[in-house]
Amino acid sequence: MKSQDKFPDGTTIPKWFKENKPTDINKLGKKYIITDFGVKNDSTILQTKQLQSIIDEASKSGGVIIIPKGTFLISSLFFKQGTHLYLENGAKLKGSDDINDFPVVTTRMEGQTVKYFPALINADGLDGFTISGKGMLDGNGLRFWKSFWKRREWNPKCTNMDEMRPRIIYVSNSKNVQIEGITVKNSPFWSTHYYKSEFVKLLNLTILAPKEPVKAPSTDAIDIDACSNFLVKNCYMSVNDDAIALKGGKGPKADKAPENGENRNIIIEDNTFGFCHSALTCGSESIHNYNIVFRNSIVKDASRLLHLKMRPDTPQHYEYITLDNIKGNVKTFLYVKGWSQFFDLKGEEKPKTRLANNIILKNIDISCETAFDIEKSDLYELKDFTFENLKIKALKPEEQNLNVIQNLKQTKVNVTKVASLTQSYDKKDDSDTAAK
Repeated sequence: MKSQDKFPDGTTIPKWFKENKPTDINKLGKKYIITDFGVKNDSTILQTKQLQSIIDEASKSGGVIIIPKGTFLISSLFFKQGTHLYLENGAKLKGSDDINDFPVVTTRMEGQTVKYFPALINADGLDGFTISGKGMLDGNGLRFWKSFWKRREWNPKCTNMDEMRPRIIYVSNSKNVQIEGITVKNSPFWSTHYYKSEFVKLLNLTILAPKEPVKAPSTDAIDIDACSNFLVKNCYMSVNDDAIALKGGKGPKADKAPENGENRNIIIEDNTFGFCHSALTCGSESIHNYNIVFRNSIVKDASRLLHLKMRPDTPQHYEYITLDNIKGNVKTFLYVKGWSQFFDLKGEEKPKTRLANNIILKNIDISCETAFDIEKSDLYELKDFTFENLKIKALKPEEQNLNVIQNLKQTKVNVTKVASLTQSYDKKDDSDTAAK
């Protein structure tokens, strides 16, 4: 247990990560029950303006916006300093499936600051913002998903952003944020996205987006983008993309741009992962990830446990990442390859060199199709990995691929080749698409 009190670089984990208390809405100021202000319990009427006016009024002296039991149709809401959101059990804020209901704003998307669409719930520059309760944020994404796949069928080179679609939660430039208890479901695009924020806690969330009958593309459960001191605890995630992705910028000069940044001091613990592309991914837009802890979790049906996306047009450094006490099944245990989706050197002569080091995988009991899918490349370096107390059952152990890693230390590593697995995986898994 002592080792769990320290980050991978040996520094002490602050008490903040352990002091987790439920949000007490009685301490958040006046309660603004939306139906007391003329908002109707009607899922067919767009009521964004009415709800925004309540938020604006609450911001004058502070208060919590209460969503009672019922379904309320919205596009984008913008929370202000001193305001909070509480969703009662049975309450649902449902997103419009007409992109014309959403404004175009300057926002952060896929490692860039661009003009795009805001989320359903937006919080920028806030201190102390909370979302709590047992209700639901429903992105109502089916129409967007179908449109995306039809566009991809017509133009295989279309980007994720070409099909115009919103996220569900976007928190930016904020601190002391807590989001807990709610269900986030059916996002048109990324489910939740956190940018340049610190001291953020995500507790007891359920984040869902389907893989069938229509795959929900690019519905990452949690995108952590240039953040520090971040906790994800007791959550359940099952989405048709990465469960948790560490982002921060892309491009040959991404590490010099002030709008980009590193992820530092991130703890992901006590979670359960259903279907997803990767339980934990570094990339695809990522510069520097430092002191990342992923532990005490169950992975039931992920395509990959750990995915290091090595992007040849971006300077990248992934270091001091520890995965500890993980059980379950995945398609691939460790996946490291070049990631060339929408590759753009922007006039630079040659690709950047990238590095992943001080990666520790320990106390893991898992079954998989492929144990180690690691691509050798002159464009990146893998070194100083540690494997300790691993029990891996694999159809394809592929242990020879470990030769790519310099200074690999192995202790009590048991990789067993098996003839079959109780778990089968989707042969049409689309999580490889961008790597090709």
